[in-house]
Amino acid sequence: MLVGLGLFGLFAAGLIGLAGATGWEETRAQIARLGPAQGAALLALALANYLFRGVRWHVFARRLGLPTTLGQDLRHFLGGFAMVVTPGRVGELVRLRWLGRETGWPIDRTAPLAIVDRASDLAAMALILALGVSLASSHMAGALPVAVLALALAVAATRPRILAAAVTLAHRAVGRVPRLFGRMRRATRALAQVSGPGLLAGVLALGLSGWLAEGYAFHLLLGWLGADLGFWRAVTIFVFATLAGGLTGAPGGVGGAEAAMISLLALDGVPMEISVPATAIIRVTTLWFALVLGLAIFPFAEARSKRGAHALENR
Repeated sequence: MLVGLGLFGLFAAGLIGLAGATGWEETRAQIARLGPAQGAALLALALANYLFRGVRWHVFARRLGLPTTLGQDLRHFLGGFAMVVTPGRVGELVRLRWLGRETGWPIDRTAPLAIVDRASDLAAMALILALGVSLASSHMAGALPVAVLALALAVAATRPRILAAAVTLAHRAVGRVPRLFGRMRRATRALAQVSGPGLLAGVLALGLSGWLAEGYAFHLLLGWLGADLGFWRAVTIFVFATLAGGLTGAPGGVGGAEAAMISLLALDGVPMEISVPATAIIRVTTLWFALVLGLAIFPFAEARSKRGAHALENR
């Protein structure tokens, strides 16, 4: 919680500084163009993204053999967003703790769920980025290499043999904690259940739909602020900035994503008095909205998981 508040403070301070440098009157005038209806539309599109990906999490969970319901999996998935601003988003692994309490499954059996979920996001964003570059009216330097890297990481993460080999090499290099590496090998073997080409092709549509919804929100926002760059250009900038922020390793991509977004908009001739509020608003209605949603659900998910663990103990 404190980390999230601190990061939000840094995020706000940085954008406030930029807004002040470009002129408060111009920034306020741009923000004044938006009303409650526009704000609700942006939040609804972000929520659509989370729900599409939450359904995908459920599909993977059922394929893995977990005895969970759709409501249960959505509670875990959305509640995990409370940890979205942890480094590398590793805090979202709390979802596996909840699953362990409610089903009795150890983490080495549920870990493939988190791996394939993250890989699916990378694959969807890489495909959107590659498609956006091919359809947008102007070129974006660095977009294709980032897309190729993201897709390569996604493919590697869904190949049990590749991950098993990586675990073996790591064990040889470390030479310690054999039990931990043994559990990691078991997790890579279980990955085969949720990494078949037929399944991945089906759930890819859910990821594409989710991320395109947020990209469409950015397209709408730019249009409302008077900088209509076209649908695919807006989507490409949004996805590229999101990926770039993630690759920095910063919690939630804070700092890197905003810098990339403002820079790319500037290259397209969007003035700072539009690019700064546009970046601030889209990040508030995506990343920070996810955090607030997660914080609202987290206590409920934690309490339900403890009751589930108690019920398992009394069987």
